[in-house]
Amino acid sequence: MTVHFIGAGPGDPELITVKGLKLIQRCPVILYAGSLVPIEILEEARSDADIIDTASMALDAIIERIQRAHDEGQDVARVHSGDPSIYGATGEQMRRLDALGIDFEIVPGVTSTSASSAALKRELTLSGVTQTVIMTRFAGKTPMPERENLDALARHGATLAIHLGITRIHKIVETLIPHYGEDAPVAVCYRVGWPDEQHLTGTLSTIVEQVRAAKITRTALILVGHVLAPPEFNDSYLYDAQKAHIYRPKFKTASPRAVKREPQ
Repeated sequence: MTVHFIGAGPGDPELITVKGLKLIQRCPVILYAGSLVPIEILEEARSDADIIDTASMALDAIIERIQRAHDEGQDVARVHSGDPSIYGATGEQMRRLDALGIDFEIVPGVTSTSASSAALKRELTLSGVTQTVIMTRFAGKTPMPERENLDALARHGATLAIHLGITRIHKIVETLIPHYGEDAPVAVCYRVGWPDEQHLTGTLSTIVEQVRAAKITRTALILVGHVLAPPEFNDSYLYDAQKAHIYRPKFKTASPRAVKREPQ
């Protein structure tokens, strides 16, 4: 028996991994976070699967259901939004399973940061602009370590992906302006992958009013950084004809390497 922690992605049912989908199709017990994971993700579950929405359940009740599945020798698909490693509340579940001697594995998923950059058609690392992405959150019910406060992180000038902070966006803007400038580009990505997905793009001087006008109060990612609207940036070395590497030697062949395939 194994508990499979599955990252279901940000909302689009087609953004789940092949491995994650196969486990949902196979497992007789499915526990999913219904407040963040669309029910369409589970359409291919087996007809006799016990499907439980954990949105209203506390940790003890979730572990009790997993324990019962373990006693009955039933694999469990524990379906979370995004990727389980990023603000997934999976750490405390895994700690309990370790204590109980219950086997588990992690199946990664598409993060909201990846989905948001794709929706915006932007690369978050550009040569000559920044090579770093910082994924963080703003202090709320969960406090932030002092060394990770937003002011300290903003000093790097990197691309920021700020989770769980949309209700405090005015404070976020006040903290970031001294480091990024009032004209720094910002994007607020609301429910990426869902039918009501929405993107707001502006600057640190305009984004607060845009968010208030759109009445966005939850389930939004804030992206900040000059990569969102770069005046210019350098081409990477990856495809630079003057830069040789192991797959593109200095002495060029007449044509690109063909991919060898086995006969069908």
